Amino acid sequence: MAEGGGAGIGPGARVRMHYEIRLEDGTVADSSFGGEPLEFTVGDGTLVEGLEQAIAGLRAGERRTLSIGPEQAFGYRVDDYIHDLPRSDFPPQMRLAPGLIVSFATPGGEEIPGAILEVGEETVKVDFNHPLAGHELAFTVEVLEVCPPAGGEG
Repeated sequence: MAEGGGAGIGPGARVRMHYEIRLEDGTVADSSFGGEPLEFTVGDGTLVEGLEQAIAGLRAGERRTLSIGPEQAFGYRVDDYIHDLPRSDFPPQMRLAPGLIVSFATPGGEEIPGAILEVGEETVKVDFNHPLAGHELAFTVEVLEVCPPAGGEG
């Protein structure tokens, strides 16, 4: 192995990288290539834990495409996350249609997205699963910079 690649990605490291997430059928679900790279600290919640584990040890200058299953990424689809909500819960002027993503407030005040599946006269079927749940993903990363955690500076 060649020396000089710098620090590898590990807990607490600051990482700057480009990424692309593709679904099984080749559809690009998300990508930073051609735009601003993603910058994050390992462990800060920017990436799900399974994706962080997949890139552990990579160094600046490395590019990899990794196959990530649902158990490592966004989990499996859960039928209990699909709810029939009263049509009256939605503003009357809102144009509801299958595929529309709507933001909902939880009792705790968090905002969570839900995808409209069906619109009936009395109810609206909403899917609160993560849009990438249940998918085998091709996760391509190009690591631009890795800064090890600042230890004891100051």
